[in-house]
Amino acid sequence: MAREFSKVGVVGLGTMGAGIVEVFARNGIEVVAVEVGEAALERGRATLTGSTERAVAKGKLSPDERDALLSRITFAVGLDSLADVDLAIEAVPEHLDLKQAIFSDLDKVCRPEAILATNTSSLSVTEISVATHRPNKVIGIHFFNPAPIMKLVEVVRTVVTEQSVVDDVEALCARLGKTDVTISDRAGFIANALLFGYLNHAVSMYENRYATREDIDAAMKLGCGVPMGPLALMDLIGLDTAYEILDTMYRRGGRDRRHAPVPLIKQMVTAGLLGRKTGRGFYTYTKPGSPVVVADELTPGTGAHEADAVRAVNKVGVVGSGTMATGIIEVFAKAGHDVVYVTRGTERTARVRAAIEASMDKAVVRGKLTEADRTAALTRITGSTSLDDLADVDLVVEAVVEELSVKKALFANLDEICKPGTIPATTTSSLPVVDVAVATDRPEDVVGLHFFNPATVMPLVEVVSTIRTAPDVVTTARALCTSLGKHPVVCADRAGFVVNALLFPYLNDAVKMLEASYSTADDIDNAMKQGCGYPMGPFELLDVVGLDVSLAIQQQLYLEFREPGFAPAPLLEHLVTAGYLGRKATRGFRDYTKR
Repeated sequence: MAREFSKVGVVGLGTMGAGIVEVFARNGIEVVAVEVGEAALERGRATLTGSTERAVAKGKLSPDERDALLSRITFAVGLDSLADVDLAIEAVPEHLDLKQAIFSDLDKVCRPEAILATNTSSLSVTEISVATHRPNKVIGIHFFNPAPIMKLVEVVRTVVTEQSVVDDVEALCARLGKTDVTISDRAGFIANALLFGYLNHAVSMYENRYATREDIDAAMKLGCGVPMGPLALMDLIGLDTAYEILDTMYRRGGRDRRHAPVPLIKQMVTAGLLGRKTGRGFYTYTKPGSPVVVADELTPGTGAHEADAVRAVNKVGVVGSGTMATGIIEVFAKAGHDVVYVTRGTERTARVRAAIEASMDKAVVRGKLTEADRTAALTRITGSTSLDDLADVDLVVEAVVEELSVKKALFANLDEICKPGTIPATTTSSLPVVDVAVATDRPEDVVGLHFFNPATVMPLVEVVSTIRTAPDVVTTARALCTSLGKHPVVCADRAGFVVNALLFPYLNDAVKMLEASYSTADDIDNAMKQGCGYPMGPFELLDVVGLDVSLAIQQQLYLEFREPGFAPAPLLEHLVTAGYLGRKATRGFRDYTKR
């Protein structure tokens, strides 16, 4: 049977340490909360008190429960007060020498049978454990911030950690109402190993002025459903903390240069721009510690000159008959545009019309569209099998198969047919827009409009500007997307644009982690959903997207950037070769025939 933890000690009462104290006390466990001095102790006490007061105000704790919780906590200065605890867990800053010194002292103070745990998110638990004479009783217990809310705990065992210690800690996590994933001691563990490469890549995008901070964050929130954009998340974590984690992962994780901190991070840390805690990071906040963003010199404005540069777009053409084309037609028609769509045959034209009618019927039933608006939108839509019918459109959107030769041939035809001033747009998600643009004699008019599927629901559109795209075309595309009720993000013409360039290397890293037998697909999915708040785990998402699609995008990223870390995971290639393409093939990383 697992041991009963009746009394635990927590060393370090910053945001994380105070949160861990609250977690234990909420669950009826006596806690000794320790700091290095009286001033730090009082700050920790204030943090804990503030958290419990907010919980009472939100109705998540009653006043009596708060009082009982606080009565279980003893605040103390110095480690000597931990002599009789069953478990001591440190939550001090991520510096190996500091943690080793604390563990050396804990080893002398605590009872021989006491478990010593570290909350490190990136340092080697093994290196920390050797500072004691009981490395077999040392373990990592990595809570996520904020600890009272986040359900995930990574339990990190070293090669010498006793199995009984692992069993006891897993049982403790269950008692605390947490979901644990047990893993071995490796740089970044699961969540940070996948998260921080993505965050570092996002900072690199911003540093290179590929897109604005607002557009990078909006792209990932709206395109992937993550709770926070990567740059806002860096501000929450703290740029100094992020730098230490990345630097540690780089040194411990095989010197993968994707984990080498982007120079901008070090520059910001040196300048004291650490994020929310200093009131300024990638964004500016009302005051240190505030989550409220205020406008600064980098906040984009909407100048009057932009309105003058917008081209009129009344009639729209759409080429294609697939799901994406059908959704785009519906979006434009509901927004009041006359739409001519062109397919390869009358049968496909009829199918598209039927699909749009069915979609609008559902919208009416759900109360999202009135009967009158449905009728009006449908009268604006005209089907055709001839590109010649696009001669008088103001914008033509291509949504055909993702093959460059097909798209180039189509754009060459459109160039001859469409009137001067028409904007040809491609919905490609992975091909270079400029390659399509140069198939025309009007490359300055060509832009990428990457809608996300389903186009009628997803709010994001990536507006992709090539090196030849005219500024007024970008301004027009942005304004048009806004008029459609979409959120446009503007980026340059580079493989993956914003969303796919950040998303798919993260997914590829997850496959490599599974391939190395570091953890299971279920544990990796749970780690990212419960530790980072992602709506889907990486393997759930890969199976939904399709492994063949994912592989093609990853190959495109690798070919363009020549980054060794972007090379597609062999396991992904093997699954695609075997025909295991995800849900559409009933088998991918999971088998859907048995569900």
